[in-house]
Amino acid sequence: MSEARNTSISQSSGRALPAADLARTVVFAAFIAVLGLFPGFYLGGAAVPIVLQNTGPLLAGSILGARRGGAAVLLFLALVALGLPLLSGGRGGLAVFAGPSGGFLIGYVFSAVVVGLIVQRATPRPGLLVLLLANVAGVAVDYLVGIPYWAAFTGDLRVAAIQSLVFVPGDAAKLVLVSLVAAAVHRAVPTVPAASPRTAED
Repeated sequence: MSEARNTSISQSSGRALPAADLARTVVFAAFIAVLGLFPGFYLGGAAVPIVLQNTGPLLAGSILGARRGGAAVLLFLALVALGLPLLSGGRGGLAVFAGPSGGFLIGYVFSAVVVGLIVQRATPRPGLLVLLLANVAGVAVDYLVGIPYWAAFTGDLRVAAIQSLVFVPGDAAKLVLVSLVAAAVHRAVPTVPAASPRTAED
């Protein structure tokens, strides 16, 4: 009787998990959209704006892990592609992916996944150092995707790389902030999805 009851509870939990995953994904996609309310600005003649929104994918990967964090970013970008003005400055539509900043937007997905993969391997939960390293890697991946994409519009990879240097100080500050917030979340809620590789992979 006890075994049957345990089996029933286990099956019930298994059915609830996808719904919980979906809820987390939607919440983080909405959070990334809310960050778009903060306007971006252009510095040093760069064709790509400095925005707060790129902290969203980092935080999604840091807290949700690779699969859920990547899904949250994909959902957000899908809504943008459909025309919702969710990017900083009220931008949206397919045209934003065909501009100089399009590579950085696509890089958001890879950024969240890379951060999540690194964080998931920390046991029993990621500390501040792991989170800092993960978010440095996440920002670097976004640059690796975004800068060559930007160069396709400038016609010069060197120029795009030099102009992207204006992002470094702000992104360094943002990744530290994200790491501090994520570390606090993992301490307060040690069972969040990214806290364990096994949980993230199930």
